[in-house]
Amino acid sequence: MPQPIVHLSSLAGSPLLDASGERLGRIKDLIARLDLGERLPPIVGLKARIGGRELFVPIDRVERLEPAAARTSTTKLNLAQFERRPGEVLLRQDVLDRSLIHVTSARLVTAHEVELVCDEGTWRVAGIDPTLRPRLYRLLPRRFRGHDTEHRKFIPWDELEAFVGHVPTSRLKLGARRLLRLHPAQIADLVEAATHEEGEEILAAVGGDKELEADVFEELDDEHQVEFLRERSNEEVAAVLARMAADDAVDLLLEIEQERRRPILELLPPAKQRKLRALLGHNPSTAGGLMNPDFISVPASESAGEALARVRASELGPQQASFVCVTDEQGALLGCVSLAELVRADADRPLAELIESATPAVGVDADLPDVARLMSDYNLIALPVLDAENHPLGVIAVDDVLELLVPEEWRRRTGAARS
Repeated sequence: MPQPIVHLSSLAGSPLLDASGERLGRIKDLIARLDLGERLPPIVGLKARIGGRELFVPIDRVERLEPAAARTSTTKLNLAQFERRPGEVLLRQDVLDRSLIHVTSARLVTAHEVELVCDEGTWRVAGIDPTLRPRLYRLLPRRFRGHDTEHRKFIPWDELEAFVGHVPTSRLKLGARRLLRLHPAQIADLVEAATHEEGEEILAAVGGDKELEADVFEELDDEHQVEFLRERSNEEVAAVLARMAADDAVDLLLEIEQERRRPILELLPPAKQRKLRALLGHNPSTAGGLMNPDFISVPASESAGEALARVRASELGPQQASFVCVTDEQGALLGCVSLAELVRADADRPLAELIESATPAVGVDADLPDVARLMSDYNLIALPVLDAENHPLGVIAVDDVLELLVPEEWRRRTGAARS
């Protein structure tokens, strides 16, 4: 037997009847609890207007929910004045026609309809319809609506995360657990597609993982980076920059108001300060401005096994760790050895024997077209940058080059994360 289904828009605003069918008042909203950790949130009661007062009707006093009415289990009710309790969400006021995160597709969707289902005697929030059909359906006079059952793009509630920051008494938090499964670029897309308040809620949800928060900031466009740092203190901004890759951190620092740059820079750890100050000395559109000063450099006297141990011990990303720079006794670059070659080589094999011939590299003053051409010709995902004495100073990653070459309108299209 199929589970009974009711839609929020057909129930909210409909009559509240007693057990004999007499009208008691009108249903204003349905109340759910989203903080209980259940896959489908339970309905705990109704908010109803009875005799000019807004009252709370517990769900255990409701015998039946119908598409256009609710019936109580008695003809006499002793009801209390409605007061929202912590953790309670009003589905019509707080969810209907508002944005939610569809975690499965990493997109924002709008709840144009909320579907309720009776599961073993308990009414629960089953999911939403994000299409415009239910909203158009609601424009019809109530007597002509019937019960709209066609929801071709129904999204189950357990695939959604609701924004709850606007709920007056909420002790809820946007669920971070499922957001953590998304790539930082997907989370950044959600932030950019959201309102400022929703974006702040997303960032607060991932803020418990400081590394992830920094990764998300790296993926945000310049406008949104500044937007979400503007209201933070210098200490909070410095904490975000400290966890970002040095090249991304210096780009963001340059977007911040000029009078805040030095105070923020001075709050960074000394090692990070040195890296950022070095990058600030280069033109942003040259190799020196594009490079990340974090890379792996190994003396030629070491073996493949020792070099591989350095890679394992590093916290660099896959591009910076895709090869090691092999240097002579004076620190000048002799060549590079790819990570794949290190893995394949015998652990005791000298690095000098593994150096790839004609290792490509650029000077700090090389411009973007030259860098892009060289990386394309050699099929590189990273390229070393050298000073005048041939010492490696940093590495340019292919994504940093693509970011500058791809047209602005292609990078992050407005609404790309919103259905």
